[in-house]
Amino acid sequence: MIVDKIKKRELKDLRPINPVDIPVGKWVKCDKCKEIIYKETLKENYSVCPNCGYHFRLSSRRRINQIIDEGTFEEFDLRIETVNPLKMEEYEKKLKSLSEKTGLDEAVKCGIGKINGEKVVICVMDGNFMMGSMGTVVGEKITYSIEKAIEKSLPIIIFSVSGGARMQEGIMSLMQMAKTSAAISKLDDAGLLYISVLTDPTYGGVTASFASLGDIILAEPEARIGFAGPRVIKETIRGELPEGFQTAEFLLEHGFVDKVVERKDMKEMLYKLLVMHK
Repeated sequence: MIVDKIKKRELKDLRPINPVDIPVGKWVKCDKCKEIIYKETLKENYSVCPNCGYHFRLSSRRRINQIIDEGTFEEFDLRIETVNPLKMEEYEKKLKSLSEKTGLDEAVKCGIGKINGEKVVICVMDGNFMMGSMGTVVGEKITYSIEKAIEKSLPIIIFSVSGGARMQEGIMSLMQMAKTSAAISKLDDAGLLYISVLTDPTYGGVTASFASLGDIILAEPEARIGFAGPRVIKETIRGELPEGFQTAEFLLEHGFVDKVVERKDMKEMLYKLLVMHK
């Protein structure tokens, strides 16, 4: 029979003629345009998609490396640990796991550095740690940084990225809104400059406190900024919402943001503002 004459192909015959060795983890997909980008290309472009301009989220370390002059950043060593005031199950375990994964002890890095030679206090929130939520330690670190700026008569810059107050710490996290706002008021009384930079996303208690109190408020392109999410707002007001009403561009148009600045221009913009207000 003809079937008996059909020779089964061996596995070796199924191997590709010219096998290609594609390194794992060298490529990333853009969330906006869906293009596949080589990671090194993305890194060289300030973590901004070269095809559509989408701004990828940055870790606090990479942000500091982009903004602060090399070798000038000195982090504040507060040595304070996050506690579990509500005794929530799994909270401490989650904190430990995130710390091991990210190398961070909390959702913000604070210190003193230089921008093109101009000395400044800087705080950079990190969305990789509890979505940048503000608990007692984050509030204390930011307040301490503001007090240091007053003590040393330096301007302060805060990069915000946050989901808001940290629910695992309840009312203790909400109290950080008043605490940081009071510190900003003292900074204002001292006549010192505060630049707030809003990145994607900045929401909740952070938006409702120090993030909105800058003498100058900058934002990255298409950053989402607000207090509550669109669904919650829509259900509360029982009405339709303008398209893109929580984007940096919409807020710029309505006076909430002073300028939308691309990441590649951010350091130079901050430097110009520091010199102008020196």
